[in-house]
Order: sequence, then C-alpha cells, then structure tokens
Amino acid sequence: MSGQACTIGVVLSKRIIAGLLGPDGTLDRIHSYPEDELYEDALVEMPREHLIAALCDQVLAVIKANPHAQFTGIGVALPGLVRHGVVEDSPNLPQMKGARIVAEICHLLKEHGIDLPVTAVNDADAVAAGLAHQQGKLDTMIRVWTIGTGIGFGRYPLVEGVGEGGHTVVTLDDRETYCGCGGRGHMEGIMGHRAMRLRFLDMEPEDVFEAADKGDLRCIEFKKLWHKALAAGTASSIHVSGAGKFYLTGYNVRFVELPLLNHYIQQMVRLSPLQAFSVEIHPHNPETVVTGAAVIGRTASLVPTAAA
Repeated sequence: MSGQACTIGVVLSKRIIAGLLGPDGTLDRIHSYPEDELYEDALVEMPREHLIAALCDQVLAVIKANPHAQFTGIGVALPGLVRHGVVEDSPNLPQMKGARIVAEICHLLKEHGIDLPVTAVNDADAVAAGLAHQQGKLDTMIRVWTIGTGIGFGRYPLVEGVGEGGHTVVTLDDRETYCGCGGRGHMEGIMGHRAMRLRFLDMEPEDVFEAADKGDLRCIEFKKLWHKALAAGTASSIHVSGAGKFYLTGYNVRFVELPLLNHYIQQMVRLSPLQAFSVEIHPHNPETVVTGAAVIGRTASLVPTAAA
C-alpha cells in the first residue's frame, strides 16, 4: 500500500476494534482490545481517559503495522449522541458523556507524531456506511437497526444533526421504564439486551426466546412485544422518510423472526405508496462497522471543515 491513500476505522463498543481501509476498498486485518473476549465488558467500567488512550493505542497499532501507507484520516464510531466531535450523551457508555472525543484523540496522537483529521460518528451510522460500501450503494439511502446491548438506528448518507432512533417511543404504557436513558416507552427499553435482563431477572434473553418457542405464555407475549417494538420503530421511519430496505444486524439479530416482524409492519403501514419496504437480516460482523467508520473518515477528510 506504499504511497496510496488509506483510512483508519476504529469502533468503540463492547470492544475496541480498528482496521485499515485500503485504496481498493478492502479492509486489512483488524486489531482489537481486549484481545480476550471474556473481558470485553470491562470497557463499561474503564475511566474515560483510559478508554480514549486504549482507542488511540489501537490506531497506533494499525499505523505501525502499515509503515508504508499514506493515511488520509481516521473515522471513530461509538454509541451515543455524537455531534461536532463531542459525545453529547451515551447511556451505554456513561463515562463518555461530554467527551470532546475528536480533540482528545487528536491530542494523544500528536504526542506520538501523528497529525491526521479525525471524524466521530454514532456506531449505527457507521454500520449503515459499511453496508453501503460493501454493496456499492454509497449514493443510496441505507437504513439499519443494530440490535444488541442497546438499539441503534443508522442511516447513510449521514443527515445533519443527531438522533437516537433506538429511543423511538413505541408504547404509552407507563410501566415501560427499562430504557437505560430513563425514558418511558422506548424501543430500547423493550428490545435492548440490558433492558431484557432487567425485565426478566431470573432469565437471560436467549432463555426467554427459547421458553417462548416451548410454549411459556409469559415469554410468548414478550416475544410478540419485542417484534412489535421493532415493527413500530421501522414503521415510524417509513412514515417519516419513505419506504425502502431496512437492514437488521447486531448480536441479538438472532432473535428476529422475519415473517412475524413483516406481519406487524404490514399492520402498521397501510398507505399503499409506503408499502414498498423490505427487511433483510445481515449477520453481525465487526468488520462492517470498522469499514463504515473508515468510509466516513475518508469522506470527511475530503472536506476540511467536516473534520474540524
């Protein structure tokens, strides 16, 4: 890759994962921290400054592994509301709230002699960018739900402003208070992994869906509610932005039953011009979000004001 423009993508979620997007659009091998998956949840307890330092370490590892590459920028993806280089809120990584993530990363990298433009985005938007890149559809609107610890909603191309589609209100039941942000009736408060563990203190989420398949009435009702919540969030996006394809990914996409989900969406979207929607499951793959972060970093590096 000597003399050719490359971009670094790095993701902060359950683990920190970084990789190099080459000029041919392929992703080089990824670097991750912690290396042992048994310790991946430790990031939630790590102080902000240590977390950002660990993130920079992975960026430096990519640079060290590619000594002849010409780097054009760095894209950083993480959960939460991210705008103008600042993490305005992050319920699933609360220590990151208020972090001037771009400024702090740039400062640490400059201490190592690295001066590159950095762009920070929500991780679900990075997933959407990664899918768009992998499918050669960077000029087409891509929407994706990421179903995991929380619920993310990503869109590419990016739109101005910030949003948290996973906190879409899908029920008016005052008892629905399981969302990590403290809000009532949120999609994440029903579907999020953390929320499900709070709701079923005696069962893990996978046990709940297994029990539903075996006829447990309480779990059957929750399985229906879980799919209705996803259908409601999808239907709301259709009514606001129009029909089209939605992708579903994340480690809990395993719980999705497409026939049941489509059935509920069809009940909620009755206007014929909006019924040309489709839903596709995309297996969880960390390389997709790393690629998307790099794509966004590369695009932003072409517009100097976007990375400021």
